[in-house]
Amino acid sequence: MARKPHRAGGNSVADPLGFHPEDRRDAARRERAEVLFDEQAILGALFGEFDANLVQIENRLGVFIAARGNRVVIEGAGDDVARARQVLIAMHERMLAGQAVDTGTIDSLIGLSNEPVLDGIITGDAKAPPISIRTRRKTIVPRTAMQTDYMRQLASRDIIFALGPAGTGKTYVAVAQAVSQLITGSVQRLILSRPAVEAGERLGFLPGDMKEKVDPYLRPLYDALYDCMPPEQVDRRIASGEIEIAPIAFMRGRTLADAFVILDEAQNTTREQMKMFLTRFGQNSRMVVCGDPRQIDIPGGATHSGLADAVTRLEGVEGIGVTRFSAGDVVRHPIVGRIVEAYEGENAAGSVGS
Repeated sequence: MARKPHRAGGNSVADPLGFHPEDRRDAARRERAEVLFDEQAILGALFGEFDANLVQIENRLGVFIAARGNRVVIEGAGDDVARARQVLIAMHERMLAGQAVDTGTIDSLIGLSNEPVLDGIITGDAKAPPISIRTRRKTIVPRTAMQTDYMRQLASRDIIFALGPAGTGKTYVAVAQAVSQLITGSVQRLILSRPAVEAGERLGFLPGDMKEKVDPYLRPLYDALYDCMPPEQVDRRIASGEIEIAPIAFMRGRTLADAFVILDEAQNTTREQMKMFLTRFGQNSRMVVCGDPRQIDIPGGATHSGLADAVTRLEGVEGIGVTRFSAGDVVRHPIVGRIVEAYEGENAAGSVGS
């Protein structure tokens, strides 16, 4: 239901909080909830410019919200009213904790409000069980229920397969966890890898030394690192060898001990490459394998993908976890989720493990 409510500036005399009489035709089937906020100084930012944040919640949940001073009234179907109230409280607590609240955050909180997760996970309350990842530049909290499960697995499993479409946070959250463990000293090295496979087009000869040749394939990993650590720290740790970013071919013959190892775009590995990579696992290490089984760019497609083969063989093995994301877990612009849904189909290639 996408409908903008009657705001306080245009109140009807029938209701001092701004609900118009025509909105009450189904009053017998509607419920009302009220929220009172003590910290009035942040209410302007909480509601958004021209109440944009409230309108966003209304349009997503099909409720009516009216604000007067520090009092907010929500009206609509019972479950939707409860969810809207939960989202508003979560937004308020995040702002009190100094965390940013934007349209993406609100969309994520709305999605989480429909899941049986703890309030502390939704709000990021420091007194609640800590489902979050702290890095030098930001604290990452789960934005979907599946990200909540993913973060739990990152903290407890030795090897994690993260499967799903672009924009679900597979690689970004894994890099954040790796940076967090590197900062705290839980691991001594951070190793990021991906196969150097072109996505459909043929780029031809690339000039420069080895680093310049492979860096274009690894740029998404650099982007995630720079978002979690100051650039000068990233560059210093790369120079010292604490952070290594390299194609999967560079992993052969090594044992990766005391390291957090991430393989991105794993759907483009062959079975032999995947076996080689997984058997590099060493003492006091953690390994995350990320990929989208529907986006395979190697010759032979799904039948030759090392990711699909590995998940089939290893799911259920002790110490190994699998997290499956879907289009509903996309945390980029909402249109990205709709694009993913439009492209996904029952007969899409590489559906194994998706």
